[in-house]
Amino acid sequence: MEEESDNRKINNSFLRDHNYATEADIISTVEFNSTGELLATGDKGGRVVVFQREQESKSQPQRRGEYNVYSTFQSHEPEFDYLKSLEIEEKINKIRWLPQQNAAYFLLSTNDKTVKLWKISERDKRPEGYNLKDEDGRIRDPSTITSLRCSITQVPVLRPMDLMVEATPRRVFSNGHTYHINSISVNSDYETYMSTDDLRINLWHLEITNRSFTVFLDIVDIKPANMEELTEVITAAEFHPHQCNTFVYSSSKGSIRLCDMRAAALCDNHSKCFPPTSQKHFFEEPEDPSNRSFFSEIISSISDVKFSHSGRYLMTRDYLTVKVWDLNMESKPLETYQVHDYLRSKLCSLYENDCIFDKFECVWNGSDSMIMTGSYNNFFRMFDRNTKRDVTLEASRENSKPRAVLKPRKVCVGGKRRKDEISVDSLDFSKKILHTTWHPSENIIAVAATNNLYIFQDKRPLAGITLIGLERTRRSSPSECGQSAGEGTCHSHSAFITERSPQPP
Repeated sequence: MEEESDNRKINNSFLRDHNYATEADIISTVEFNSTGELLATGDKGGRVVVFQREQESKSQPQRRGEYNVYSTFQSHEPEFDYLKSLEIEEKINKIRWLPQQNAAYFLLSTNDKTVKLWKISERDKRPEGYNLKDEDGRIRDPSTITSLRCSITQVPVLRPMDLMVEATPRRVFSNGHTYHINSISVNSDYETYMSTDDLRINLWHLEITNRSFTVFLDIVDIKPANMEELTEVITAAEFHPHQCNTFVYSSSKGSIRLCDMRAAALCDNHSKCFPPTSQKHFFEEPEDPSNRSFFSEIISSISDVKFSHSGRYLMTRDYLTVKVWDLNMESKPLETYQVHDYLRSKLCSLYENDCIFDKFECVWNGSDSMIMTGSYNNFFRMFDRNTKRDVTLEASRENSKPRAVLKPRKVCVGGKRRKDEISVDSLDFSKKILHTTWHPSENIIAVAATNNLYIFQDKRPLAGITLIGLERTRRSSPSECGQSAGEGTCHSHSAFITERSPQPP
């Protein structure tokens, strides 16, 4: 990509103190809601932190876009399956927002086995005057409260109080999966959602928790009679953004299947498949025999699949590339973007340290004209589909100073290395960007780098990227929290409440 002047600047960032960071502090998912006003993150400690966007102020217009902590709560706790003698981690695998219908917000969060529906609401008034206490503050005899002898019976009234944000579990969807849940997706009918594990996809109704409808039977319920014959697993699934009957799922073999639930109550057949002689909708790019190697099957496994906002395209991420597919052309991908092709020579060492099994996510921008995905060394890549330009940026603590310039990074494969380049041998594979999300209508992105969260604002696509602020929150002591928690995520296990003082007019 050609060099050009830019103004990528950083306002602030949500950073957790490395002296206190633990495995539980590592961010495992990040997701904007449908309006972009809220941003939720989940971590390996089972906690969910919700950030709210700062409202526009005439006195401080530069603060528009900054995200402050809105609510934090413990979504999942560690459990133990006594029947199978297995520990169930509290790690949050996915978070998905439901469209806002009233003043409250709803989101789905899942660990390996259980999906929960959470309601996040505000309360700034409290009821008083229930006639339970007398004038001296002593508890009254209940038998006298409604008797004629009590002449001071009053109607309860609402009194103003400090604004409180409460997170309460409304539904718990459990016992639906034998294997680990890897993805959840809300249907466009807003009544159902699906949860996906390695071998099965279940369809749930948001109002029914005691049973699920098995979406697939023979083909997607791919558990063989003999587990030694298992050749692939399901890696991700998502509903079509507009057609409530259509969804897609990907597999570890690098294939993508599009399904139509109108075909049958149990989708034992896909709506279409390729090659065209079949009856299944099947997207898979034939492999070049000259590139065949021991690692071919591993790096072809799809870690993420996303519909475009228009519903016309599919985007998939495997280990080395991002591919865009047209739903009307299944023979080959419409576009292929190399994310870190310089790692081909490192596949052996990446296999030995298990990095080759990392699952990177990919996201669209609001207009489907740009895509983004992560890489190693805290690098993340952005591709412009119209101009075919791309850029590599780094999310790091060194670049988190206010108004610091965020410069493109380049990786040198061999030979002489320029001053502004980094050698492929110097990449830190312990620092990786696995989870990213893009604001649904603006050029704002959120990037999770291990236990740090960065939010960037792209003034001009691929030309001006600014990191906008997240308010750093006070770290409570372990005695206050009941555990050692990362900065900005500390809370009480017994009450999922975050207090906020009313903002001055």
